[in-house]
Amino acid sequence: MVITAAAPPPIILLCTVGGSHEPILTALRQTTPDFTCFICTDRDPATGRPGSDVQILGKGSCIKARPRDEKPSLPNIPTQARLREDQYEVVHVPADDLDEVFRILRDAIQNFGQHFSGARLLADYTGGTKTMTAGLVSAALESDGVELQLVTGSRADLVKVRSGMEAVTQANVERVRLERAMRPYVAAWRRYAYAEAQQGLAALPRPRDRDLAARLAMLRDLSRGLDAWDRFDHGVALECLEPYRPRIGASWTLLLAALKRLTTGDEIQEPARLLDLWRNAERRAAQGRYDDAVARVYRLLEWSAQWLLRSRCGIDTGDVSPERVPPDMALAPNSKGQIQIDLVRAWQLLTHHQPDSPAGAFFRAERNALLDWLHMRNHSILAHGFRSVAESDWRKTVEWAQAGLLSVLLQETAALKIREMPPQLPVQPPGE
Repeated sequence: MVITAAAPPPIILLCTVGGSHEPILTALRQTTPDFTCFICTDRDPATGRPGSDVQILGKGSCIKARPRDEKPSLPNIPTQARLREDQYEVVHVPADDLDEVFRILRDAIQNFGQHFSGARLLADYTGGTKTMTAGLVSAALESDGVELQLVTGSRADLVKVRSGMEAVTQANVERVRLERAMRPYVAAWRRYAYAEAQQGLAALPRPRDRDLAARLAMLRDLSRGLDAWDRFDHGVALECLEPYRPRIGASWTLLLAALKRLTTGDEIQEPARLLDLWRNAERRAAQGRYDDAVARVYRLLEWSAQWLLRSRCGIDTGDVSPERVPPDMALAPNSKGQIQIDLVRAWQLLTHHQPDSPAGAFFRAERNALLDWLHMRNHSILAHGFRSVAESDWRKTVEWAQAGLLSVLLQETAALKIREMPPQLPVQPPGE
């Protein structure tokens, strides 16, 4: 069996054309493209001066061998490079309109990619105006798989490369491309859209550079961990975040400490989850999901009373012993013989058994405000009603909770050495 090597992909060269022909000839000689797109300016409509396309389309002797020569003595670049007419084309761009240059070249790159399927696209930004080169670089970075190159060499001064000393140099834009590709997914953190960030980052190709590959992996894993945290999957969150503790710095110390409390499995875990639930509600509100936020606050109120009754009084709200119920509450058992109590009755019972506690004082002082809030919640779509929770409703909820409920919870958790609210989840990766 004879094994033949696969033919190399065709090479398409896009190069900006300025006042010098030598760098372009160097690029043509060293890259040997199958097809070349010369990016040129047309004749200036204001002055009538010829554009750089004269170097490609000019007839006869149209190029000066040296800038100081009095008259042109060389033919156009395709003639010097021995290019056939079917081996090149000219794309005209304005000299100083960056938006238009970018649009034209982005479309040109897209068209070449479609016409020459599987081709290797090289963008040489050596010649032309600054606007032309900026436009080509921007369009190339916008398009996956386009390689950037520059003709350079030793210089006799700070301006011009010595003639005959030019060489094609590949521009390393892997970092630029990666940062550009990651930008929308890193920005998703600002919306607490960690799942979106994780999925987007996971789909990006692995960089060749080890440091870049490590950074991409870290951002992907951190996004996965924070998404798990946002879904109350604290165990997975810890697995994802803890390995990066040495790299993510001191700013995340409090965050990881809070996560540890959420996964301890001891008496600290439940009150830590109560405070975490409030932070989760804040994130839903930040996304404009006020109904979801209020639903979480309702659960926080309910769970807080359940936790305090169980930990302080030994009472289970799902099965309250009749002897623990005061006569004025008049609670009847259900069909199974169990006394089950709702949110308000739970706070009433807690206040009865713990009248001097911070929680008891809170309920006595805030009973009417609590009932008003429950009325608003009960009429929401996610409860029993048909109205959506407005931003103004959420603002009132925050004011009421911060003035009372959260302060009470911190007083009740102080004995467990939880004396402050946990930090909110980050809106930007470490080092950003």
